[in-house]
Amino acid sequence: MRKSGPPKGLISYLVLELLEEKPRYGYEILKEITEISGGHWEPSYGSVYPILYKFEEKGWAKRVEREEESDRKYFELTETGEEELAEKRREAGGKAREFADIILGFYHVYVGFATDDRFELEPPEDGWRYDETFSSWIIEQLIRHHERDFGEFERIDATPEEFYDREGVEEGDE
Repeated sequence: MRKSGPPKGLISYLVLELLEEKPRYGYEILKEITEISGGHWEPSYGSVYPILYKFEEKGWAKRVEREEESDRKYFELTETGEEELAEKRREAGGKAREFADIILGFYHVYVGFATDDRFELEPPEDGWRYDETFSSWIIEQLIRHHERDFGEFERIDATPEEFYDREGVEEGDE
């Protein structure tokens, strides 16, 4: 279980992948990650820029000067960066369970705000609420995105234990 944020190393992985595609500057990377997330998440400047400087220190990326944009600091991946990207691909590939736990954890908190009597949130007159209607909308959007990206959504009629057994994973695997 993570305490907060995306799985450790995810932002570094995304930055390496984006630099492999073409040289980029920090703000461009932030906007690209926001687009990848469908506009629902943008890492902070305080996370992306230190990553770029760390990559430069380690020799994984180097600055590229552009006369027409001399005020921007572009970075491109080096050969050593390509090797690091291959390693990060393996690491990030093993984080699917951790990522799913984060998504489900935040959803459970959302539902908890709607259903747990300990929380007494006052909903706005004309905005988002913590309730069944908005929870259903969130799930509907997840299904629509699933169908757009993977094809028809089919419910999985299995307990968590049955699912883990069928997929060959342990309940606590990360």
